[in-house]
Amino acid sequence: MSLESAGRRLVLDDPAAMRAFAHPVRLALHELLLRSGATTAADAAREVGISQALASYHLRQLAKYGLVEQAEARDERERPWKVTASVQVWDDDVTGSERSAARSLLEQVLAERALSRLVEWQEARRGEEEPWRGVGGVGNTYLYVTPQEITALGEAVADLLRPLMARVDDAAARPEGARPVLVTQMVIPLAPTASGD
Repeated sequence: MSLESAGRRLVLDDPAAMRAFAHPVRLALHELLLRSGATTAADAAREVGISQALASYHLRQLAKYGLVEQAEARDERERPWKVTASVQVWDDDVTGSERSAARSLLEQVLAERALSRLVEWQEARRGEEEPWRGVGGVGNTYLYVTPQEITALGEAVADLLRPLMARVDDAAARPEGARPVLVTQMVIPLAPTASGD
């Protein structure tokens, strides 16, 4: 694993780290720290709806793999945690069955979490004020591309997101009316049709 400090990107290439991050409670805690900033285990436990002991355990597991770390305390009694990187990526060139299985597990859990968040949004959307009511949802686009072209598309999307992602770490840079939004990207190569198209 390596931390690219310029973009605050954590590259997960260790199967154990990928499996550790794939835990739903750990993902919820990690997201809470991203959204709220430095947070104690007690506050995180209340927000996520688990015991303080369980929150502490899962935060220590995230720290073991470099996903969170202790933040500067405001006093001697509290021990807040913070994320180490606002972006996590995993090695696209996964080789070996253990790494491949860990990556598949992490991707599946993230996709299931995103779908769950979509259902929550669909239920809450009616109660939202405009213009938020019209935001969100799912779109499908089918493309015929080469591996190089889809990689370039991913890089272009990352370039567009970069200035918005900087606001995750800098609350002062967020414009009035900004709120957290989950953007989940899925790129799924499909098998060719029988006709070869």
